[in-house]
Formats: sequence, C-alpha cells, structure tokens
Amino acid sequence: MRKSAFEGNLLRLLHNEIHYELDHFPPSQPASEFNSFTVDERQGQQWIRLSRKFGENEEIKIEVTMFDGSLPVKKPRKIGTEDEVTLHITLIVDIYKEEWTDVLEILCSAWPESIEIRKIFMRGRDQMAGQPYMGPGFKGLDDELQESLYEFLEARGIDDDLAAFLHEYMKNKDKTEFIRWMGTVKTFIEKK
Repeated sequence: MRKSAFEGNLLRLLHNEIHYELDHFPPSQPASEFNSFTVDERQGQQWIRLSRKFGENEEIKIEVTMFDGSLPVKKPRKIGTEDEVTLHITLIVDIYKEEWTDVLEILCSAWPESIEIRKIFMRGRDQMAGQPYMGPGFKGLDDELQESLYEFLEARGIDDDLAAFLHEYMKNKDKTEFIRWMGTVKTFIEKK
C-alpha cells in the first residue's frame, strides 16, 4: 500500500510538471533546415547532425552536442540572484572531398554569438588510425592563418549566425527532451 501511494504521488507530480511545461514553456517545432544545411534531429539523443554540399566536390557534416559546458558571465552580482552563465556547444565539423580518403576535421566551440576553432586535423574517412599527428593548438598558429581558417569556415556557412541558430535550437531541444524524459518515466511507473 505504501508503494502504491508513493507511485501515485510520483505520477501526479510528473503529470503536473509535464502539463506545466507544456502550458507555460511549450517547445516549438524544430527547424529542419538552416540556410543551406539540413538538420537531422536526433530524438532522445543529446546531439544533432547538420549536413550540406558545398561547391562541386565537398560534403560537410557537423555533429552538434546539446549544451556541454558554461562560463560565468562577468556582471555585477545582485544579492540573492543566481550567477548567469554563457552556455557552450561543441561542434565537430567534417569536410569531405570527393575522391579523397581523408577528412578535414575541425573541432569548434559554439558560443551564443560566435564560433571558436579549437583544433584542426586530418583523419581517415572511416575512422582514426592509430595516433595521427593532431597538428598544433589552433591558438598557436599565426594570426593571419587563424583568420584565413575562420574565413574558410564562414564561406561554408559555419559562422556566428550558425552559432546563434544552434543555441536557440538546443534550448528548444533541451525543453523537448526534458518533457519526453518525464513522459517516459511516467509511462514506466504506470506499467504494472
């Protein structure tokens, strides 16, 4: 009897929370495209994939995590308020060229208003072989080379507008996944 009362209370709380979220903060329908990228929404997953063709022989695939880090915002703090943070998203950009067996892989951070390159390296099309040379840290490269690599990405649509889009997309995905998770837990508990 005690277990049944506990489960009934838990089910009521889950039901109320799901309806509260849907009534007050309903998620929107996720976008299936952004500029020339196709967005592959991975329901129930913590990531999405974007893809597009560029030019005559390039294919670009971007693996995007949900929020995976944050930095504190430096603002004067008011007593009794929570610290504000800037959320971080990781992007793994893979650029394939027809008839090439290697892939140019670029590890980036997406902040709410900008893309930051962290690492650039070459890898095999299907997998990493052994321990390939990963190249120097991006910040260790010549400033002009760094700027040229940002321009290379921007020409392919990997830019500050994409960062802003991804942050809005992931805020919505986070809401959607939270509601889905509560529904799954509720359904599990309801099963006899």
